[in-house]
Parts: sequence; structure tokens; C-alpha cells
Amino acid sequence: MFEDINKVLLITDMDGTFLPTDKVPTKENLEAVKRFQSAGGKFTIATGRALQAAELYFDYFKCNFPMILFNGGMIYDYDNKRSLFDRYVPGTAKSMVLDILNQFPNLGCEILVKSNIKIVQYNDMEEYHTRICKSHPDIVSFEDIDEPWYKVLFADTEENIDEVVSYVTQKGFSGVDFVRSDRFFYEILPLGNSKGTAVKKMREICGLDDFTVVCAGDYNNDIEMIRYADLGVCPSNATSAVKAVSDIVFKQSNDENAIAAVIDHIFSKIN
Repeated sequence: MFEDINKVLLITDMDGTFLPTDKVPTKENLEAVKRFQSAGGKFTIATGRALQAAELYFDYFKCNFPMILFNGGMIYDYDNKRSLFDRYVPGTAKSMVLDILNQFPNLGCEILVKSNIKIVQYNDMEEYHTRICKSHPDIVSFEDIDEPWYKVLFADTEENIDEVVSYVTQKGFSGVDFVRSDRFFYEILPLGNSKGTAVKKMREICGLDDFTVVCAGDYNNDIEMIRYADLGVCPSNATSAVKAVSDIVFKQSNDENAIAAVIDHIFSKIN
């Protein structure tokens, strides 16, 4: 599986996997990524973040392979500043969002489009999300958004998100996927779209048939790509559902340099 490091692609989730709780990449993880890339390995991210929120970290590290954004909605070639693949939520999602916001008038809500994050309903959890992601969203009305939507994110306390999940289940909305990406976040994605489908698409359009693809993640929105990977792994802080589908559950958490441990494992299999 690991005969040639030049044919190894490591794809990691950002929040909860590569990034520690304080959102500052650790020296150990950064040094491991540099060592992996210098040896010929390919390193990139698969994140629910928009490009603007992900690229804030590129002063710390560089991806030497196209990245997955919006939880699978875009495959983006950062070096050439072009999208290789895009998938959007259907126009019918707007009526679903309006229904949900009418039922939960204090629910935070942001629409992710290519140009920026668009917040249509602000609350304390949206303020927290903006702060930890170090993003600079636009606060707008629905009428101000004239670009296709990659995804919708609802933000609130864990208890309130539980209620939103129950309401959505009861309503039986169709034509999109609802995914919980954190205790505090609930998302609308294109039907059948995920980080996993994006990894599969990346393998096709980037010519990865002879590559070993390693995927690392911690939360339920990472499950499909961990399942699809040649080697799917997770840190010790992953949810039980993620651990259940992972080939390796590392003893290190995201606060304990889990990605450095993954890279050490890859090197041990090659050497």
C-alpha cells in the first residue's frame, strides 16, 4: 500500500483533526507535514470551511495538492486559483431554510458561496463561529445573495441544534442532505454530496488510480471519506461513529499532534 511515498496522498479534516482546540496549528504537526511533503508526499485538506476561512492558515502550511472545501461542494486548485469541481444545493433549499428559521427565529444561519460567507441570521453561536474561524463574513438578507449556494450552516447551542435536527426529521425535507458537522452546527448539503464523494471525484479528475489515499477526520461529516479512503484514520477525540469506520484510531487527539502521528505511521510503512 505504501511502496512509494510519491504516490501517497494524505487528506485531513481541519477543525478537530489537524487543528487543536485553540485553532493554532502545532509545531509538531507543521514539521511533520513539511517532512512528508519534502519526501514527496502529497498533503491537502478536506474541510467544511469556505476558501476564505481555510486560506487564513496558509501562512502556516501549504497544500501541494487540490483541496476539498464546503464539505465536498468544491475541489479547488489553490496554486492555479481555479475550481476543478463544484456542486451546489438546489434552489428549493431556500424554502426549507425559511421554514426552519421561521420555526427557530433565534437560530444562526449562514449561506456559503464562492465570494464569501453570507450570514442571514446572526446569534451568539454565529459570533463564536466567526471568531474561531477568523473569518470576515457579510451580514446580508436573502435578496442580497445572487450566487449559487455551496451549503447552508445553522449554528446554535447543542440543545437547540438537537431540536432543529428533530424538526427537520419530522418535516421530511427532500432533495438535499442534512448533516451534523459539530455539536453546534447543522448543515444543508447537495443531495448525495460529502467529503467522500469529493475524494472519489478527486481521484477521477486528478488521476489518482495508482495512489494510496489516506483520509483523517474526527466528526460525522468525515465518515464517508474515511470509508472511501485506502486507509481511513481518526484522532482519539473522534466521535464513536467515526471510530467505528476507521481502520486506525490513533491514541493522540487533535490537541496531541494526531496528524504528526499519522505521518509517522505512513513513514514507518514505507521504511
